[in-house]
Amino acid sequence: MPMTVDILKARILIVDDQIANVQLLEQLLADAGYSQVSSTMKPEEVCTLHRKDAFDLILLDLQMPVMDGFQVMEALKANLNDDYLPVIVLTAQPGHKLRALQAGAKDFISKPFDLVEVKTRISNMLEVRLLYKKLADFNRVLEATVAERTAELCESEARYRSLTELASDWYWEQDESGCFTKVSGPVLDMLGLQVETLCGESHRPELNGWDQAERDKLLESVAKREPFIERVLHRQNANGSRQTFQVSGEPMFNRVGRYVGYRGIGVELTTRP
Repeated sequence: MPMTVDILKARILIVDDQIANVQLLEQLLADAGYSQVSSTMKPEEVCTLHRKDAFDLILLDLQMPVMDGFQVMEALKANLNDDYLPVIVLTAQPGHKLRALQAGAKDFISKPFDLVEVKTRISNMLEVRLLYKKLADFNRVLEATVAERTAELCESEARYRSLTELASDWYWEQDESGCFTKVSGPVLDMLGLQVETLCGESHRPELNGWDQAERDKLLESVAKREPFIERVLHRQNANGSRQTFQVSGEPMFNRVGRYVGYRGIGVELTTRP
């Protein structure tokens, strides 16, 4: 029922240079319950009228002076952004049907009119047109929703990074092989790392001095994909100084549950009361 109601409210334009044909179609559509029917006997006005009223269906005669139906369809395609040209051509020439469809018409009605055929083709065409418009509206809403959600996620990520930077000395991420993929803050200087040593840093000589028992316990948590909270690590430097760090981290998984690495925050406690 809702579909029928929507179809009967469709905006229809009749284009024919014969007044008898216009009156016949107007009466037929009125009797069928269509409430928004317009007509013109001047094909050169069609583009302007369609731009103004965005018709859901145009019943277009092919044999007309000044502009024939083929020229009207070309003008519609050239001047309007509507991807779906809602045209049913009216023709008494069987040879024109294929050409009309190739020109962009969606269907045709033969002259002289069979009233049952006319009503059926118009109703079918409008149902397709209505579904097309609903799909286009849905796609627009979907695109807007995706864009809005993407913006929210970007804002959320920026807020999260800002908070982690305020609450910690550094933020870090590692991939599943243990390579650092993101580092925010002075962690490189603190740990004595160089950019080129981010991947596989646990095998670098410049990391000597870590308390091995603490480090083994941390690596055990990582191997088990366990989160760790405020884990304390100590490091003895070559100059005799001692540093104390506190790190927290959690494993990351993708949408299908595959482990993809760790992320976390850290602070240096050495100089803190």
